[in-house]
Amino acid sequence: MLIEQPQGVDMTPEVKARLIIDRKLESAGWVVQDMKEINLSAGPGIAVREYPTDAGPADYLLFVDREPVGVIEAKRNDAGKNLSVHETQSERYATAPLKWRNGHTPLRFLYEATGQILFFTDAGDPSPRARELFHFFRPQTLADWAAQPDTLRHRLTQMPPLAEQNLRDCQIQAVTGLEKSLARNKPRALIHMATGAGKTFTAITSAYRLLKFGGAKRILFLVDTRNLGKQAHQEFMAYTAPDDARKFTELYNVQRLTSSNVDPHAQVCISTIQRMYSILSGTELTEASEDISLHEMGQSAAQAHLVQYNPQMPVEEFDFIVIDECHRSIYNLWKQVLDYFDAFLIGLTATPDRRTYGFFNENIVAEYSYEQSVVDGVNVGYDVYEIDTEISAKGAEVKAREWIDHRDRETRAKRWAQTEEDTAYSNKDLDRSVVNPSQIRNVIQEMKNAVENRIFPNREETPKTLIFAKTDSHADDIIRTVRQIYGEGNAFCKKVTYRAGTDPDTGKAVAGDDADSVLASFRNDYNPRIAVTVDMIATGTDVKPLEVLLFMRDVRSKGYYEQMKGRGVRSLDAESLKKVSNSADGAKARFVLIDAVGVEKTLKTESRPLERLPALSLDGLLKGVAVGARDEDTVLSLGNRLVRLTKRLDDKALAKIKQASGGISLHDLARGLIQALDPDRVTADALDAAQAAGITRDEASLTQEELEAARCKRVDAACQPFDNPALRERIESARRDREQLIDHLNLDTVTRSEFAAQAQANAEAAVEQFREFLQTHREEIAALGFFYAQPYRRRELTFEMIEELQETLSRPPLMLTTERLWSAYARLQENKVHGNSVRRQLTDLVSLVRFALGMDEELRPFADSVDKRFQAWTFRHNRQRATSFTPEQMEWLRLVKDHIASSCRIERDDFDYAQLAGKGGLQKAWTVFDGQLDELLAEMNEELVA
Repeated sequence: MLIEQPQGVDMTPEVKARLIIDRKLESAGWVVQDMKEINLSAGPGIAVREYPTDAGPADYLLFVDREPVGVIEAKRNDAGKNLSVHETQSERYATAPLKWRNGHTPLRFLYEATGQILFFTDAGDPSPRARELFHFFRPQTLADWAAQPDTLRHRLTQMPPLAEQNLRDCQIQAVTGLEKSLARNKPRALIHMATGAGKTFTAITSAYRLLKFGGAKRILFLVDTRNLGKQAHQEFMAYTAPDDARKFTELYNVQRLTSSNVDPHAQVCISTIQRMYSILSGTELTEASEDISLHEMGQSAAQAHLVQYNPQMPVEEFDFIVIDECHRSIYNLWKQVLDYFDAFLIGLTATPDRRTYGFFNENIVAEYSYEQSVVDGVNVGYDVYEIDTEISAKGAEVKAREWIDHRDRETRAKRWAQTEEDTAYSNKDLDRSVVNPSQIRNVIQEMKNAVENRIFPNREETPKTLIFAKTDSHADDIIRTVRQIYGEGNAFCKKVTYRAGTDPDTGKAVAGDDADSVLASFRNDYNPRIAVTVDMIATGTDVKPLEVLLFMRDVRSKGYYEQMKGRGVRSLDAESLKKVSNSADGAKARFVLIDAVGVEKTLKTESRPLERLPALSLDGLLKGVAVGARDEDTVLSLGNRLVRLTKRLDDKALAKIKQASGGISLHDLARGLIQALDPDRVTADALDAAQAAGITRDEASLTQEELEAARCKRVDAACQPFDNPALRERIESARRDREQLIDHLNLDTVTRSEFAAQAQANAEAAVEQFREFLQTHREEIAALGFFYAQPYRRRELTFEMIEELQETLSRPPLMLTTERLWSAYARLQENKVHGNSVRRQLTDLVSLVRFALGMDEELRPFADSVDKRFQAWTFRHNRQRATSFTPEQMEWLRLVKDHIASSCRIERDDFDYAQLAGKGGLQKAWTVFDGQLDELLAEMNEELVA
């Protein structure tokens, strides 16, 4: 908080501190009086200096509605390091009889304060403990608390047992762990739950209980992008209370904040941290700024102390703050928002780092890892498939005087021209200064081949696939290549982004496909099958049917990479998966990460640095002013950066920027920023403002407040054009090379395409688990008894036995589905596994068991084995008979064979099924085989399943 220091050389440190305390009290609604001028009717809250008590005069005695409620022990600023020592002094005044007051009840609210630091204790709490505040509470707040029968912290020790129905074990652990932490009055708590485990649902469950049983007044749900705010709001609306048939929003008012005004009736407020910061710092915030994730932004040290007390948003506004994706949004400049409020802080994240643990005081109330979520069946595991190409690894070179396309990065307009010099480019230059269509084409073609032939060979449609691109331009190149290679139309592959495009003629923002509707279709409809994004759905967006992630961009942040991978981990039941991927033969069992850029191998950092002192990127500076950074370093740095950029750009680029800004040249934009900080111009503006208000001032008599107001007005006006995302994008794109070379000369080749070592290890583990299971449970499961028994028992195998075995294997902790086991054997013993293109059936589990037990030397689909045995049986049978089976009998026998292939055996009752019944059923078959049907069925049951 910025506090103007009192001036005056003769002031003692004590007097200076008291003046600041007075101003803070007044801004919170207190009337500050000297004892000799006491007037308790001057307002609802009166702070009386030096009020006499039997223990001596209290520095400040607080009255609300004429009743004494608290004391303030005031100290000089340099006493801040020992402020806890003075708590006994506050208690002494609070418990001492007050002069001129009959009867005395100890005062409940105790403060210790300097001009810079403020601590508060509520004596009504269990085990009262001082906590640091940003500012004093309002008089009405203390009146409300005094009127309640008990305190919030007391109520948190008496929460009723949790209703556990419809909650996962990890959610039960999180809610109960959080409530135990709150009961112990721990101010910060971290919930670490794997992506897909239901963090938001858990938070809403806690919010419901804190409102209903804890008596919370208001809860803030804090996000760092508008998209996450929308998603959270939808989940609140969908939540049904466990002890009430009504929705959460029918019981409590939920407001998604789109302005600076909190609805006084709202009990849950959903806001981006950017908007809350703008409210507390007094800066304007454009709507587009809420789409910039704070994770993307750098900050300078000079942006540190901007949040100031706002009487419309007092520090006691919220009792609890839930911070979604707290690994990325609560550091640097933005931490001030959390420091401002007197609230319990509850962090939600799937990917905590050291900063996260540190911020939450290492108070991890629930920890549910991705690995555990896979064991429990909440999430699915993944395999890594790697694609290497020659140019992806080494780059290439375009010789001088070659005729190639030169493409404008922004408009994508092409010109056919010769290169002026030899241009060598590395893999890092790909899709930035140079585009190689062959490289993109080879990666996409190889992804298609791998998915169709090795990764999901049983699928008739392309599994839902998400591709991460480097830039929006790269994403467009990928989309067009995907549509060509798959031979599909526009609906098949779409880009998902909240960033508006720009009209190449006007430079103004234009809308593309609505991101929400594209996402909804990607999640729920057949098309699009493939989505391409830069980072819009990297984190926090739920697309459960995703089964393939293709990385065509590298990621250096460990946490961000884990979040991106998290888009594929969501589990999904068979019925829901089949709605969008009809040929899926069961529930989602895994996803596959296809690595085309070495993202799995590159060194990852734990987190971004806390500060970037040397210099922020131009993109970071532009985003900084867009979300409200107004410090001198940021504004001056951006101005100087734009001055340098002006000298490097040609007339065409400068004209486009002027058009995007509404007629202001880049030079004037830069000059405006620099001149906004000119002390002489600031002073002149302050004098003009005073004169306009009818106040006579000269330069020497201007106050610091008047100068700061003039400075802020100038800076806000200079920064206002950069609220326009189209202008920011135009400047940033102009900074980069204006044209991209389209290298169609160097053709790329795939050098490697295979599962990664991790996939190999996972396959080995799955096969070993299967073998151990078969050995350990041979006596417990009927189907295993069949395989371990003597040959004469073979005829006892039934479809129900196979179902029982399949259900046991596919449940946690094994999660060994037929598809997963088949893929594992195919990876480990490819030369012995056949029929990958055939859709897996439940009866293929028979083949897997036989192969694992060494009964078969090759792994083939069960139907293939039945076909082979049927041919051998009919040949042998015909040879031993006087006459061969007639054509009509063979037609019936093939139907019986097909039924055995899908059901393991056949009985008389099975002739009521469609294909057999359609041929005349049991009565017709009995006639065709002249009374020998039962004998033939028994023989086929034994021979074909042998």
